[in-house]
Amino acid sequence: MTKKQAIQLFEERKVRTVWDDKEEKWYFSIVDVCGVLTDSPNPRNYWKVLKHRLVKEGNETVTNCNQLKLQAEDGKMRLTDVADTEQLFRIIQSIPSPKAEPFKQWMAQVASLRLDQMQDPELSIDQAIVDYKRLGYSDAWINQRIKSIEVRKELTDEWKRTGVQEGPEYASLTDIITREWSGFTTKQYKHYKGLKKENLRDNMTNLEIALNILAEASATEISKDRDPKGFNAQTQVAREGGSVAKAARKQLESKLGRSVITKDKASDYLLPEKNNGSGDDAG
Repeated sequence: MTKKQAIQLFEERKVRTVWDDKEEKWYFSIVDVCGVLTDSPNPRNYWKVLKHRLVKEGNETVTNCNQLKLQAEDGKMRLTDVADTEQLFRIIQSIPSPKAEPFKQWMAQVASLRLDQMQDPELSIDQAIVDYKRLGYSDAWINQRIKSIEVRKELTDEWKRTGVQEGPEYASLTDIITREWSGFTTKQYKHYKGLKKENLRDNMTNLEIALNILAEASATEISKDRDPKGFNAQTQVAREGGSVAKAARKQLESKLGRSVITKDKASDYLLPEKNNGSGDDAG
């Protein structure tokens, strides 16, 4: 069972969610929902009290709620009460709030959009473009980033085909590729750019993204050609794929007389319109 976490926004308030591929449903953090609906300074305590009352009343919805590990504000993964859409509808009925009905409509839209995207992957790409434009990224950068998503998906599909396991093995191969072409592991690269929870690829320059695309696309093609089996065999492929981009980087840097690996990140390089306060196209 594959679960993918995401942050959804309701009226600019964050709601942690998990999409379950097997069950094809969203799970929502109940604490986050309580915070949105009640504006309570302590939504965790609000849910604790409400949960206790519902259990005493014999509410089966609460009894059947799951717990999943979600990322907390401190960055750590902690067990959190979650509910699917149907369960959450019933819990919301016990929370007096003028936001209840709009929130139910929002939940339905979230669920519907995800199911539509599963049937038509182009909708996911269209949504990503809209989101990046809203954040202020340039069209040229967005085109590169969308291409990088496509290339990454092809690579992970190839890993899966050859018996690599999702999770730590994917992360290890990614580190090998990244370190080979950039000189940094993913964690080191983020540290170099001064990032914490932010996505590394969302903070790469056009050149950095281009080199990363070259590295991952090369690894994919080498893997297709050799058909390696399992993680250990793929580590060599990852190194060779990364080395292709490393050679391109070195050649470009010799022409430029400077490194193309920079500390620049989205907040100070990719979003100049926002920083200058002009932002008409920042969306």
